Amino acid sequence: MKVYTGTDPAMNLSDVAVFARRAEATGYDGLHVSETVHDPFLLALLALQATERIVVRTSIALAFVRSPLLTAYTAWDLSKMSGGRFHLGLGSQIKQNIEERYAMPWTAPAAAMREYVGVVRASFETFRTGELVAYEGDRYRFTRMQPYFNPGPDDDTAVPPIYLGGVGQRMCRVVGECADGLVTHPTNSDPQYLAEECLPAVAEGAAAVGRSLDGFDVVAGLQVITGSTDADVADERERRRKLFAFLYSTPAYRGALERHGFPGLQAQLADLVRRADWDRLRDIVTDDVLSAIVPTARYDTLAAAIRGRLDGVAQGVTLALPENPDQDRRMADVVAELQTG
Repeated sequence: MKVYTGTDPAMNLSDVAVFARRAEATGYDGLHVSETVHDPFLLALLALQATERIVVRTSIALAFVRSPLLTAYTAWDLSKMSGGRFHLGLGSQIKQNIEERYAMPWTAPAAAMREYVGVVRASFETFRTGELVAYEGDRYRFTRMQPYFNPGPDDDTAVPPIYLGGVGQRMCRVVGECADGLVTHPTNSDPQYLAEECLPAVAEGAAAVGRSLDGFDVVAGLQVITGSTDADVADERERRRKLFAFLYSTPAYRGALERHGFPGLQAQLADLVRRADWDRLRDIVTDDVLSAIVPTARYDTLAAAIRGRLDGVAQGVTLALPENPDQDRRMADVVAELQTG
């Protein structure tokens, strides 16, 4: 199993290089950089420049706030400068964020993502061959590329793999049709969801276009509660309780709670977060709730707990670096065990 970690959304740009080198030294296969308060491609550039071995993947860059050709240009450059260590991770966003935060027009995401990836792949082939490989869809048209604007022909640059983020079955089918891998959201990385909803939809999408899934990767965006001792685990559980409440208060993640036997919990959490009533948190997000949804174990048993959850349904996992760098050696053992297990 491949193991990835991710940057903190609020991380200062000046800290990215140090963090990336920590991830590489701890043995991770790769680093995920998200789109929150920084441009993910800028974060990827900083991380790639600071490392020599690990993959750096945008997880995820928002597709529909960018031109697909501009995305392809950037991904190609990052792959070229890093010797093929850049992976392009793309995703959608909810309508309110697209229209009101990014000031962009909204469109139904699944069909648009299929075309967006089509343009990106056509652009990559255009760069590789030096000749226009056109793509025409209902939303996107890529039909013009003068030689002056074409970085090719370039057979040396590794074509960046494309990973998509997705939760619903429609998007998972699109993933199966056109992507090299899927990165699942932390709220939808449980084995029941992966086995019963996600993977069948991916397989259905691949079958619809006659595509093999050999080499296809599912990377589970897992959150864990861990520490060196039982007391450390208990302290971390308290820290995560509030974060859990905020994350799962979002209506889109109601299904994950319901799958684990907690109907009605999302509505309770939404009401709690809206009123900032954190005093009731322990009554709502109990230890039983956390243990059912978030793998909880000491470092010495964490790898076994993760494998028990993900074996057979995922080829990769995200696992946070410890907040305390003094614990990196403990996490290095976990990473190595997952990679060899």
